[in-house]
Amino acid sequence: MSLKVGVGLPLLKNFDPSTTIPRVARAVEEIGYDSVWVFERLLVPEDQSGEHGLLGMPDVPWPERYRGVLDPLVGLTLAAAVTERVELGTCVLVAPLHVPAMLARTLASIDAASGGRVVAGLGSGWSIDEFAAFAPRPFAERGAALDEFLDVAAAVWGADPVSFGNERYVLAPAEVGPKPVRPIPIYLGGFTDVALRRAARRADGWLPTGLPPAAAGAMLARLRQMTADAGRDPAAMRCAYQVNISGTAEVPAEGRQPYTGSIDQVVGDLADLAAAGVDHVFLTVANAIGDAGDPEEFIDLAAKYHAAVREAGL
Repeated sequence: MSLKVGVGLPLLKNFDPSTTIPRVARAVEEIGYDSVWVFERLLVPEDQSGEHGLLGMPDVPWPERYRGVLDPLVGLTLAAAVTERVELGTCVLVAPLHVPAMLARTLASIDAASGGRVVAGLGSGWSIDEFAAFAPRPFAERGAALDEFLDVAAAVWGADPVSFGNERYVLAPAEVGPKPVRPIPIYLGGFTDVALRRAARRADGWLPTGLPPAAAGAMLARLRQMTADAGRDPAAMRCAYQVNISGTAEVPAEGRQPYTGSIDQVVGDLADLAAAGVDHVFLTVANAIGDAGDPEEFIDLAAKYHAAVREAGL
């Protein structure tokens, strides 16, 4: 089976969402991509000191591209409306930033409207500023909040009458629709032992990024062993890897970081990911082009990457 290949949609503020997302989504489906993906970023704090830094790392600045990111569910809906085949993935939605039943119903609605193409990629989040501004539960409870969403979603997506109850939410037996066309695949991010064990127990797939191919393969093997230990089929645990590309200029082989350099160099890394057990990758094409927000430049680069991937036999 060939490697599935997707592309991240251009949600960045330098792209006009009213025209760019429909144009790009249609084009990448026509090119032959298997999926399109969106990500979530709600704000960029002015104070990025201490724990307000990127990924909670002291004083690490946030990327400028995180400013003014389009709502991911709006982006996914725009893509769903103009495509017929590609999967519609989120990498990631920070589930604890949302009221659980509302998010579950919205995902089900997009799945129903798209004919059953949603892949719910979820994370627990890392920004204390986003939690302070938006989250129903505090930052310290983000893991429990993610588990809560998974419980609520299982109920909302299940057969009517739906019911659910805990100390925060009570859903008395009721009809809740629409229902997903298929069981929505749940993919979870994270690298910690806690995150991997949650994925092993509750997820259909894992969403890594930032790891060299060998390290990704080793962690994926560990996750699949955890899946087996949890009494589930390890072979059914999928992996969709986010490949953050930054340009197309070739770089010297000595000291090269994975996923940098020319298209052929990056495709070589994708081959290594596939050999390590990854079955799906998607490319952040918007990060590799200029600031003009030109959809045609985006589509041209996406087409070159797709051709190179298939020419490599992946």
